[in-house]
Amino acid sequence: MQASIARRFRPGLLPTLVVLALLPVLVSLGFWQLGRAEEKRQLLALDAQHRLADPVPGTQLEGLQNPAFRRVVLQGKFDADHSLILDNRQRDGHVGIELLQPFRDLESGQWLLVNRGWLPWQDRRTPPHFDTPTQAIRLVAWVYVPPGATYQLSADPPGQPWPRLVTALDPGALWTELGRQGYGHEVRLEPGPAAYRLGWQVVSMGPEKHVGYAVQWFAMSLTLLGLYLYLGLHNKKEKPHGSGHQSTRPV
Repeated sequence: MQASIARRFRPGLLPTLVVLALLPVLVSLGFWQLGRAEEKRQLLALDAQHRLADPVPGTQLEGLQNPAFRRVVLQGKFDADHSLILDNRQRDGHVGIELLQPFRDLESGQWLLVNRGWLPWQDRRTPPHFDTPTQAIRLVAWVYVPPGATYQLSADPPGQPWPRLVTALDPGALWTELGRQGYGHEVRLEPGPAAYRLGWQVVSMGPEKHVGYAVQWFAMSLTLLGLYLYLGLHNKKEKPHGSGHQSTRPV
């Protein structure tokens, strides 16, 4: 039986090469999506765990091995002269920006880049309006560590005037430009007197969506393999032209 099936299986060279090229890619994409789903689950669990913990003082930030989502309490002043306007941020279908400003924690003496939240920006002919507290203020924020590298079509040009419109953030580059010792991650405000609209998303795509994409990739893999097997078993070998059969012509 098996020998008979093996003799009938004639998939052809080209379909075999296509399957050998595509099948590993489809399967690997499925497992990659499952891995991304697990990463997102871990991020959500870490966020839930750290949100329940008491905030740590700014003096302890540098010593944290895993600072993502850790809450921190700060006491200090904003630097209103070096504001960053993070462009292309949307909330509920409305175009806007996120406002980030350097903040010096008086207890640790360290600079931090504080994200104060989202602001609408409908009319691009006028700069976005925002206010900055001038007095010393107490803040509670949490550390945002990007889950991956930030991709840009082109880098933001350096040396632009302030407030500076940017499409991505690099706190380290900012501190180097300003000649300051600063924290290497953005911190995002919790509700308070200096906060604008918050409502941060921990992950932009939930684990369930990654699982759904993985199922699609695996389904495509099975479809490709099934089609390959079907065509291989039903690919009749054509007889060569003129193989001993006389052709008849109408008289």
